[in-house]
Amino acid sequence: MKSLPFVDLAIVIAYLVGMVAVGIYFSRKNTTADQFTKASGSIPGWAIGISIYATFLSSNTFLGVPGKAYGSNWNSFVFSLSMPLAAWVATRFFIPFYRNTGAVSAYTHLEHRFGPWARTYAVACFLLTQLARMGSIFFGIALSLQALTGYPMSTIMVVVGICIVLYTVMGGMEAVIWTEVVQGVIKTVGALAILYLVVSGMDGGVSRIIEIGEADNKFSLGSFAPDFTTASFWVVLLYGFFMNLNNFGMDQNYVQRYHTTSSVKEAASSVWLCVYLYVPVSLIFFILGSCLYAYYQSNPELLNIIRTQVAVERLPGGTPQAIADLAATLSPADYGDKVMPHFMVTKVPVGLLGLIIAAIMSAAMSTISSGMNASATVFSVDIYQKYVKPDLSSKESLRLLYIATTVFGILGMITGIAMIGVKSVLDVWWMLSGIFAGGMLGLFLLGIISKSTKNAEALTATLIGIVVIIWLTFSVQLTDEYAYLRNPLHQNMTMVVGTLTIFLLGLLLTKLKGKEKVKREVVLDSE
Repeated sequence: MKSLPFVDLAIVIAYLVGMVAVGIYFSRKNTTADQFTKASGSIPGWAIGISIYATFLSSNTFLGVPGKAYGSNWNSFVFSLSMPLAAWVATRFFIPFYRNTGAVSAYTHLEHRFGPWARTYAVACFLLTQLARMGSIFFGIALSLQALTGYPMSTIMVVVGICIVLYTVMGGMEAVIWTEVVQGVIKTVGALAILYLVVSGMDGGVSRIIEIGEADNKFSLGSFAPDFTTASFWVVLLYGFFMNLNNFGMDQNYVQRYHTTSSVKEAASSVWLCVYLYVPVSLIFFILGSCLYAYYQSNPELLNIIRTQVAVERLPGGTPQAIADLAATLSPADYGDKVMPHFMVTKVPVGLLGLIIAAIMSAAMSTISSGMNASATVFSVDIYQKYVKPDLSSKESLRLLYIATTVFGILGMITGIAMIGVKSVLDVWWMLSGIFAGGMLGLFLLGIISKSTKNAEALTATLIGIVVIIWLTFSVQLTDEYAYLRNPLHQNMTMVVGTLTIFLLGLLLTKLKGKEKVKREVVLDSE
């Protein structure tokens, strides 16, 4: 980070050291696996709510949302609008269920309902979702810090990743939660600071921003037509509801937190606090993206560096003329993720820049650390203790959690490095999460809602659902010869259709089996 002014560098280093110090402080308490994964149920509900909010407010939000708003409009904000309904369902049905079972893993119930295969399938989907989430967040933070420091993205991911691994492994869930409380405050202040700088630096102020935004349709929530082939309002609303239901209802990141509170009421209040914080703050990031758009539309000459940078990335080794020609053709959607880092480099004053870098790092670290802890817990409980060694001693269980947390942190870094060069970090995350989470949520809803569905119907519905998800995901790559077999729906509908396929098909098979059973009984009685 040698290109940063000394004051900013000192702030960033102090932040990283502080996070590691928190892990060291809480490491003294981590003498059991229960303390490492659930903090022994001693965390107040307000702290859990802020930590859940901080997990939602990842670098995908901090960087991807302004980039998305810059390149298109506020269509993705509909995702946030779906949160209250998903939160109501989760607090009404899921949280009491988890608290009553007492199981730290969100997926133990699936084995009780349908057998070991259901638990294993859900665990595999969860772990793949976590790797996609951590990878996209590692990529997001590296994208920003590369513009600020000049260091390679892979180097940035490794350095930040080491710090995250240290405080997560040493401090456990309690360190994760309390650092997320601090990080939630820092990242919110950082976003407001950037917004103030953009608006204050804009000739004409707020009125000019609104004028430019309205002229270019930057405040639109998307088409309200019943169109499921594009990112319409309804597509994002459905995707948001199912994804947020997955987050609040069965994502180990959140389920694990429900066990750290003292009661069902405290756990439910933490979810609602997250919603009350995240919805308005996420709107701030969309406003920020629109403000950046208006700012650079008023100062188009400032975009030359960004366009050239993207062109160089797409044409490595290209001639200056070829790079210049490509740069001239790029649209705002092609470089939206790079606009805010560029603004920070060129317009944020010394001292405040360090705070904002810390905010971006906290946005990444909070989500990654909770993902590492949750992934390690699921691996320990649902895989290792299930299939390898069920009778672990307390010391062995704690050592396994340390190792698994470290391994998942490293895998997250590797996934992030593999994402280098993607166009939109938010699009990539939404696509991957929809693929992995759809089948998992459908099976879980089937197990919770339909008490009469058995193993055979659930397995059949899941296998068919997996085939449907594979078709929805990969059929778009078919050649023109097989164009009629392509998925016509928008990619965000993969989550929706995958979930409904497994759930509704499971209900249908259960009903058909029930009718067949009644029919056989009638025949036997007549004989």
